[in-house]
Amino acid sequence: MPSPSVAAPGPPTPPVPLAALLAREELGLRRIAGPADADLLWVHTSEMADPYPYLLGGELLLSAGVLLTDPDRYVARLVEAGAAALGFGVRPVHESVPEALVEACDRHGLPLLEVPPETPFTTIARAVWRLMAEARHRELRRVTRAQQA
Repeated sequence: MPSPSVAAPGPPTPPVPLAALLAREELGLRRIAGPADADLLWVHTSEMADPYPYLLGGELLLSAGVLLTDPDRYVARLVEAGAAALGFGVRPVHESVPEALVEACDRHGLPLLEVPPETPFTTIARAVWRLMAEARHRELRRVTRAQQA
């Protein structure tokens, strides 16, 4: 993982289960590789060939694969950085998710989501933040009820 001295502390909200994001049907996301049990702490977008130095761990990394030349190395670096999942936007760069990327995600155990062209990355980020806010609100209500009891 990147240097802990630069890493920010964890978010003040509970993580978002990947399944909760996938349940948002309006996003049209589809898990096509890797496990289904990831927890998301952040959303980050990058088109770098190696975003490792800029990841904190727990990210849903969104990419259109502009500089994707070696899918296995790319996925290995994401896993090494602690990324939670990869969302791959199809079109205009790639007509579909490259099979080599699907295989690499399965091999390294990284969940891979296909992002349809009609779903902007910002919409996904907004959905994750909304799910985080809802979880935080539920937690605050629970704590408040416990204090009042």
